[in-house]
Order: sequence, then structure tokens, then C-alpha cells
Amino acid sequence: MNNYENLQKVLKEIFEMDKADLDFGIYRIMNQKREQVMDFINNKLPKDIKDILAQTQSKDSVDIRAELDKAIKSAQDLGIDPDTLPKVIELKAQLENTIDTNALEQEVFSHLASFFKRYYKAGDFISLRRYKKDVYAIPYEGEEVKLHWANHDQYYIKTSEYLKNYAFKTKDGRLVHFQLKEASTEQNNNKTQGDQERRFAIYTEQPIEVINGSLYINFTYEPHKKTVKQEDLEAEAINVIQSHVANLGAAEDFSSIFDKAPTEKNKNRTVIEKHLGSFISRNSFDYFIHKDLGRFLSRELDFYIKNEVLYIDDINTENPAFFTAQLSKIKALKTVASKIITFLAQIEDFQKKLWLKKKFVISTNYCITLDRIPEEYYPEIAANQAQLQEWKELYDVTITSAEQLAGEPFLVLDTKHFSEEFKDKLLGEFDNLDEETNGLLINSENFQALNLMQEKYQEKIKTIYIDPPYNTGNDGFTYKDG
Repeated sequence: MNNYENLQKVLKEIFEMDKADLDFGIYRIMNQKREQVMDFINNKLPKDIKDILAQTQSKDSVDIRAELDKAIKSAQDLGIDPDTLPKVIELKAQLENTIDTNALEQEVFSHLASFFKRYYKAGDFISLRRYKKDVYAIPYEGEEVKLHWANHDQYYIKTSEYLKNYAFKTKDGRLVHFQLKEASTEQNNNKTQGDQERRFAIYTEQPIEVINGSLYINFTYEPHKKTVKQEDLEAEAINVIQSHVANLGAAEDFSSIFDKAPTEKNKNRTVIEKHLGSFISRNSFDYFIHKDLGRFLSRELDFYIKNEVLYIDDINTENPAFFTAQLSKIKALKTVASKIITFLAQIEDFQKKLWLKKKFVISTNYCITLDRIPEEYYPEIAANQAQLQEWKELYDVTITSAEQLAGEPFLVLDTKHFSEEFKDKLLGEFDNLDEETNGLLINSENFQALNLMQEKYQEKIKTIYIDPPYNTGNDGFTYKDG
């Protein structure tokens, strides 16, 4: 693999061209830009580099070499020593002072691949300044104390702890659901535990079931040995699903999920494979979003050029052509790298805008003890089976009549079990609901929850207790810190 092919490979990985099968979120945007990205990688990028390097000299070393070979052959044909001919001597001198643009071009390709690969890892750009390949240097601006951590200028987006179910419609309008039957959660924010990682696998006890005309496909999300690949578990799941769907009756025909849904990469991909890939990806991709990727990479590019491309000792003032060639190499590197950075920054900024966009509050409910609720509501409360069942499960209290409620003043009513009309009427009984509310529970991603709370609670919260997300186990005190 030459330097250009290696660069192509690196850029395709960075632009996630291997994820063309995914059609949700940012991948849908990337797929729309796919042709533009590939045209840049395959055509515009090498052309830009050639055009810049071509400005370094009027005559390429290849042309001079060809002319020199021709002059030497002519002299030899005439029986003359080529080294005595002024033209041969002149051409040799020119060749010594001429830089091979092909070699320069390969250097630029190599530097581009090295730079971008250095900061890119597992789908994210790492906010770590690299002085050399494996040595980090912290950006420092003269502060007396510098507090620094690897991802200080990034947002962390965690997907796996939500593990949402997934549904799609077949071409004939029938619903297919993916749902989790068994799932374990991560401990201490670690995806891996020893030699195991969590994987999605088919739920072998009951792989599929048909409920009210909809197909439910059941999965587990449990630890497997790292040697077990997710791709193999997906293939196994497809085989199991296919065999079970084939045994369904004519009235429950879901064979259309095995219709072809090909991509450029996988011509034989089926509809079920497409959606299974999206389901697993949505629930397993944790990633970072840079707050300012363009600024970060541009700063690091300058740092890289100063430390690893422009060497003071290599500035040969006795050979102006060599010095000019070095500057042209740097110009080509910075020009092309800046274009790539601009493209990457546009995609990252789009993700950032989506992430920072205020999220909707899907539902709001209140938990109210019965002593604060007028007795006129008791008959309707006592008739609500969902609320009665919750009390049975939480408190082991069985309510059979409205009269019993008066003797249970501290049972907690949850408005989620009641209609909007009932909820509005009940909340209207309170003169100042905010003042009488003594607790707030938000089910949300941390960042979005804090953003939501800012306007109302800024400078009003006196104490925050956060359970540390680690568990060292041997600290000399009894509290389990995890």
C-alpha cells in the first residue's frame, strides 16, 4: 500500500464511509454527502497537491532525467564520452538541484495520513496534543495552575444506558419490534469488565412472538467474551429469526423482512439486517462531540508542522530549490489539511447544534400524598386499578374502597396513572404548586437536565451530592464508592 492509498484508507475511516448501511442521525447526513466526500478523496485532493507542488519548479526532475538520458545515449551512439559534453554536465547539475515532485507528493500524503490518524481513534477525535507519535503535550498559556483532562473541550454522549426498543414497518404496513428481554447495565461507566464486553444477541428462549398482528423479536444485552464478535451474534440472530419466521402460519406472514435492501458495500443485505444494524448501532455507540473541532485541529496542525515537518537544520540556504520545495510541501500539506478540517468541522458543528438544541419535556407528573388531596377525589382514585396495583407492589397495601383512603394519609398518588383532565383539576387545588413541591426528580440525560434547570434554579441550589462514578474498593473506609 503506497502513501496515497494509506491516506485514502484513513480518510474513509474518519468520514465513516464504512457505515453507509446506517440511515439515522448523523449517518443520514453523511450518506447525503458521500459522493462529495469520495470525489474529494479520490480526485480533488491529489489534484490540489499536484497543483501546489507544480509551482515549485518550471521543469520537473522527471523531464530533466529524460532529457539527460537522451543526451547520454546520443553521445554514446557517436562514440563520445558523455561526461565531457557541456550539455550533459549542465543537465546533471540541474538534476542535482531539482526536487523530485513525486517524492514530495508522497511525503505530503504520508504527513496527512499521520496527522489525522494521530488524533482519530474509535470514531472520535481525541483532544490530546501529541508532540510525537506516542507523547502528549498539554496546551499551556502561562497559567499558574493548569487543570487539564483529555476530553475537557468535548461533550460526551452516552447511548447504551437507555437501551431503547426499536420498531419499523414492512412494505405491507405490518409492524416489527425489536425489544430487550434481558439486559445488564454498565458498572462504573465501563463497557468492558475484565475479558468481557456487552453484546446484543438473540433471546434463545423465545426469539420471536406475534402479538396483535405485530412481530416482536427478542434480544439480550449481556456480557460475552471479547473474542465473541458482535457481527457473528448478528449473523446468528438472522439465522434464528429466519427459521422461526418460516414456521409462522399464513396469517402471520412476515417473510418480507428478508427482502433485499442492498447497499454499495453489501449487495445481499436484507431489510431485517438493515434494521438490526441500526438498532444495535443506536444503542451501542458512545461518542464525543467537540465544542470546536475546527479550532482544535487547526491549532494541532500548526503544532504538527512546526515540530514534525519544518526542521530548522534542514533549511539548506545553499540550495534555494530545496528550500522552496520544503516550503511548497508545507503549503500543500496545510492547504489540503485545512480543507479536510473544514469539512470535518462542518459535520461536527452540525452534530453539536443538534446536541445543544433544547429538548422537549415529554411528560410531567406529580407525586402527592393523600393527606393533601381533597376527599372528593377519593372515589375516582379508588377506581384506578393502575394506582391500586402500584400501592400493592410498593407498600403492600390493598385498597378496596374509597373509604379506606382516609386511613392511609401517606400513600403517594402518582398522576401518571390518571387522565389529563383529572390531573389538571387536582393540581388546580394548590394555590402555589412550586412552593408546595418539596422534591424534583428528572429522568433525563445529565447535560440536558442541567440545561433545563438553569433558568429556574440558577444560584438557588446550595448543595449537590453526586455519587462518584468509580469503585476502587480498598480505600480504608467502609463506604462503597461506586
